[in-house]
Amino acid sequence: MNKLRNNHSKKNTTLVFKVSNQPVEATFSSMSETPVKPLDIIYQDHWLVAIDKPPGLLVHRSVIDKHETRFVLQELRNQLGQHVYPVHRLDKPTSGVLLFALSPEVAANIQAQFEGAQVRKEYLLVCRGHTAESAVIDHPLVPKDDFKKRTKRAPRAAQSAITRFERIATLTIDEPVDRYPSSRYSLVRAMPVTGRKHQIRRHFKHISHPVIGCPKYGKSVHNRYFAQQLHTNRLLLHCHTMVFTHPITNATVRVTAELSGSFARLISQQNWLYQEA
Repeated sequence: MNKLRNNHSKKNTTLVFKVSNQPVEATFSSMSETPVKPLDIIYQDHWLVAIDKPPGLLVHRSVIDKHETRFVLQELRNQLGQHVYPVHRLDKPTSGVLLFALSPEVAANIQAQFEGAQVRKEYLLVCRGHTAESAVIDHPLVPKDDFKKRTKRAPRAAQSAITRFERIATLTIDEPVDRYPSSRYSLVRAMPVTGRKHQIRRHFKHISHPVIGCPKYGKSVHNRYFAQQLHTNRLLLHCHTMVFTHPITNATVRVTAELSGSFARLISQQNWLYQEA
């Protein structure tokens, strides 16, 4: 499941030569080798499948990123050889647990659990500053579109948005990354109760603890420091755990995606320890 797979795509090139002033076509077949790593499946049964989504991969086609050619929905469908139905979303730069149903009926059941706040989600993130040891962010958010509208629309009312969080560890760097002589950061477990667009990133910006690596709601000077000095050039937000009721068996299902890549290396380098809540 985790082995590298080589996908070879044939590309035909047609050249036109002139022989005795007569055009002659010659077609050459070339092989472009592009290693593609299969999606990491972390849970699967007859009705559901969950993957550990890597950062930078879109769940489905979007007008925001027209240049993208890889999408989780298509790749997972090809990998499994059957249709899959998304039941929630993870933003492109966010990694971690991403759940799909294998039938429309099961998808409807899981989506209802999400809408009823019956699914427990735990995210790991790194943010600027030392947060409170624990707190609840209860701050309504105005709905955001996936892309900018060409025509102005009437202002929309803010929707209820709640995020609980616990601070796991802190880091102080004796360097003036910003305007202070030293720089402070926190490793945090965030548990969104509601599921608004960009909720965690917007909430942590609201409490003046922006998530590191976020170009939209973060602070560029800290993002650059982590990218250049700590070699972590990504959004430091990861869906670590998801707990829900199985729509067929009624059993409690817990799916976990462990940290990997530069996020995991950062945690190891700073000797940050975390346990599931």
